[in-house]
Amino acid sequence: MSKQTAITSTPQAIDARLFRTTMGCFATGVTVITTVHEGQIHGMTANAFLSVSLDPPLVLVSIGCHARMHGMLALGRRYGVSKLSEDQEYISRHFSGKTIPDFQPSFIWQSDTPLLANALAHIVARIIDVHPAGDHTLFIGLVEYLNYREGRPLLFFRGQYGKMAAVSS
Repeated sequence: MSKQTAITSTPQAIDARLFRTTMGCFATGVTVITTVHEGQIHGMTANAFLSVSLDPPLVLVSIGCHARMHGMLALGRRYGVSKLSEDQEYISRHFSGKTIPDFQPSFIWQSDTPLLANALAHIVARIIDVHPAGDHTLFIGLVEYLNYREGRPLLFFRGQYGKMAAVSS
């Protein structure tokens, strides 16, 4: 049995870069969160998305307080979640602020909410609870629509995009 030493400290002593790097060791899927605000579609790439409850079906997205999307979400509003497939990295980059010139994303609509066409999975959730959490806010949504197709997800690990490797039995 190997001996492991844990370093503990007060939260103020945690180095922000070390925290970010350590948290990046957890592989996640990649989503684009979408909503309509004042008649315009807005979207942002997010990997801080998860399911919260099966009954009722709840999901959560964590949005930075300084993100434009943060100000567009409020109780009772809906957001869409488009889970990207491994061939949609360019879409993730586009919605993370690295805009691709002349790229016009294609949307489908469900419950008055835009979703990216051809994504691996779609979810529409109505915001039922909001929780401030440090420099982010957690937007909990009641799922009103979901759908998926077969395919392989786009992954994010240690600050880089990745794909699932085939697993042999």
